[in-house]
Amino acid sequence: GKCPVCGMEMVEVGGGGGAGGERRIAISETARRLAEIQTAPVERKFVAADGRMVGKVDFDETTRRTISAWVPGRLDRLFVDYTGVRVQAGDEMVKLFSPELISAQEEFLQALRSAEEVERSGLAPIRETARSTVAAARARLRNLGLAAEQVADLERAGHPSDHVILRAPISGVVVHKNVKEGMYVQKGTPLYTIADLSIVWVKLDAYESDLAWIRYGQEVTFTTEAVAGRAFTGRIAFIDPVLDDRTRTVKVRVNVPNPDGLLKPDVFVRARVQSRIAADGKVMDAALAGKWISPRHPEIVKDGPGVCDKCGIALVRAEDLGYVAVDPDRARPPLVIPASAALRTGTRAVVYVEVEAGVFEGREVVLGPRAGDHYLVRDGLAEGERVAVNGAFKIDSAVQIRAGPSMMNPPGEEEPTAAGGPQTHCPVMGGAIVRDVFLDHEGKRIYFCCPPCIDKFKAAPEKYLAALRAAGVVLEDAPR
Repeated sequence: GKCPVCGMEMVEVGGGGGAGGERRIAISETARRLAEIQTAPVERKFVAADGRMVGKVDFDETTRRTISAWVPGRLDRLFVDYTGVRVQAGDEMVKLFSPELISAQEEFLQALRSAEEVERSGLAPIRETARSTVAAARARLRNLGLAAEQVADLERAGHPSDHVILRAPISGVVVHKNVKEGMYVQKGTPLYTIADLSIVWVKLDAYESDLAWIRYGQEVTFTTEAVAGRAFTGRIAFIDPVLDDRTRTVKVRVNVPNPDGLLKPDVFVRARVQSRIAADGKVMDAALAGKWISPRHPEIVKDGPGVCDKCGIALVRAEDLGYVAVDPDRARPPLVIPASAALRTGTRAVVYVEVEAGVFEGREVVLGPRAGDHYLVRDGLAEGERVAVNGAFKIDSAVQIRAGPSMMNPPGEEEPTAAGGPQTHCPVMGGAIVRDVFLDHEGKRIYFCCPPCIDKFKAAPEKYLAALRAAGVVLEDAPR
């Protein structure tokens, strides 16, 4: 007959289940062509995962420095009077008048004169005491913010300076100016914030589904419209341990050299991280195979154990961070299937395996993460088996029509019609009933999904009535 939905000529499926097992179905060559079923082998091969991320450029927090007042006083001059100025280490920033500093200079000069006078003394303890006094006075000046060169200049001049010059501790850009000329400040008042932009951080948002392939130390490539036509690279230095529950993303930080200053803070970027996957979901990176890496500075990589050249922390093995321990050429490939082969429900995954020519078996499998156009297989399939990669859903629909276990109806689940309830599904094909398609039989009204099912019911009514009774279906009384 014809399908009541689309009007196409219906074809026989399954051959009555003779292929063996309720999970199996035989597909004729005609039906196979109509359903456009194609298969592919389960194989071991290396696959690549391509993760896309977006984010912004930010300051390197470890290079930001604050210039603050070491002593209370008055700001008589600001050599840097607006933000954005680029300064070099040692540049003059502020001219500060401080009575406390003048007093400390006087004490230092007095200690020097006293030390010179007792040097001619024959008493060694007196000379040592004088030298200790000079050292203490010098240390106090250093603690009040004077550089060693400024203390040396004071010693040569022999008289105190009524102002002290505060200098830039690092080279960089002034990103905050908190004071104005003529202000009085207290000890500890922040004056400027300087950021070194020769290295910047790129903070990216990694999607939850990509976290399986993101590793500390991985190389990331990104572009920005602010510098069109140029790609930048850096290595992942930090992966946030907490997921943002609003965006379902995790912050990933990349350290990027910026010697030319082309990358500006808050510039928008688009990034890409590519991972070549081996068995057990490990990532292959030829530059890190068998290496030791700093857990805080991913650019520090060594051939053996040791300590980081920058922070002194012990290096860790790259394989402890999820990388392949051996040379990638000798790594074991993962077992994979094309992504189109898996029918996923959210809690289960079903694939249809061609166990023999024209016979497909539905099989629940345990899948790993998706890598590009493939899924990693954890359990349920063997290398060399062939799975349906096109038309799998049509095969599953045919199994559902036969009331067999399928993607949406796994083995062991109850029948679609609840026990003790009214009829909701066709007793022949198992599909949803159509209220206009029915048959009055022995005083009861029985509904079907399509007219051809009525003919099949008439051929063996007791068979289908027994199935309805077993399911606890309460049939309607036929009108008289």
